[in-house]
Amino acid sequence: MKRKLMALLLVAAMTGALAACGSSSSSTESSSDAAEETEEAAEETTEAEEETASTEEILVAGVVYLDDQFQNLITQGYEDAAADAGEGVTLMTANTNSDQSTETDLINTYMTQGVQGLAISPLNADASVATLKEAIDSGMLVALTDCTMDDVSFSIGAWTSDGYTNGYLAGTEAASFILDAHGTDTVKVAVVQFASLLPDQSASRVDGYLAALDDAGVNYEVVADQDAWLQDTALETADGIITANPDLDVILAMNDGGTIGSTQAVVAAGLEDQIMVFGHDGSDQISSMVLDDDSPLKAVVSQDPYTMGYNAMTALISTIRGEMDVPESGEANYIDGVVLSSADKDAVNSWRVEQGYEAIED
Repeated sequence: MKRKLMALLLVAAMTGALAACGSSSSSTESSSDAAEETEEAAEETTEAEEETASTEEILVAGVVYLDDQFQNLITQGYEDAAADAGEGVTLMTANTNSDQSTETDLINTYMTQGVQGLAISPLNADASVATLKEAIDSGMLVALTDCTMDDVSFSIGAWTSDGYTNGYLAGTEAASFILDAHGTDTVKVAVVQFASLLPDQSASRVDGYLAALDDAGVNYEVVADQDAWLQDTALETADGIITANPDLDVILAMNDGGTIGSTQAVVAAGLEDQIMVFGHDGSDQISSMVLDDDSPLKAVVSQDPYTMGYNAMTALISTIRGEMDVPESGEANYIDGVVLSSADKDAVNSWRVEQGYEAIED
């Protein structure tokens, strides 16, 4: 009897132990399944938040200071970057027409309209920055394009070119042409720039040009130095310079309007065989002039205004969306220039194709 009772108790104990083990395993599995479901839900929430952030309505603005080919390409870069950013981005564009009060009024208007980000080619290192800092204090993010400020730390960054470096590149090419045509003779040079518009930027380009001529051993005399940055004005200005200096040898132009107008003035005077023009900026029209054997325009340095505008606006929108951290101190991002010379027409045509223009064959 005792043996039967002990056997029954042993069976009962074993059954209880097995039941306990089954309960523990089931509990563990349930906890694991719940953890996995929680993790999946968290991932789905994160993805949903990211999708919401990427489609959140964003209001941004892009501002330039001239209605010329260069600044228009910056605006095109703004527009394409905003379009490529997808739905939810509204872009406003404006042109200050080189007027400081217009720039100030625009920035103040954007603040009242709740613009979240502004990409801008600023006019002045002092007046422009003061107003931009007020906008930043109000919560607006600012990206800079085509500027020569020493300190851009107040912005999320600047996308620009180095005027001195690009001027030096073009000046080096100009020196080769000048030395080939004139040797050690002293050549008479005219400078067409935009000092009264943007003194620092204009001066940096001129300094780069002249430094390159000096380093190459060119003997020269600057017989005229005048401002004219729009095509029509540059045509009149260069014509006046040519009339006052009938033995002029070279014109150095510091922007696209000055380059085109100066070239046209030499052609109008019928002095293509006497006066060589070297310029700044690249475009369909300018590169066509460089490729023309009868043109006095021998070489230019092409900046990349489209990339300046595109990269600045892309960074601005990405920062607003939280895809990029807001930098504590913005940095200058330099976009390299490219020399377009009549001495290398294949390279000029390659550049044209890259820009979306058709190659021009002889």
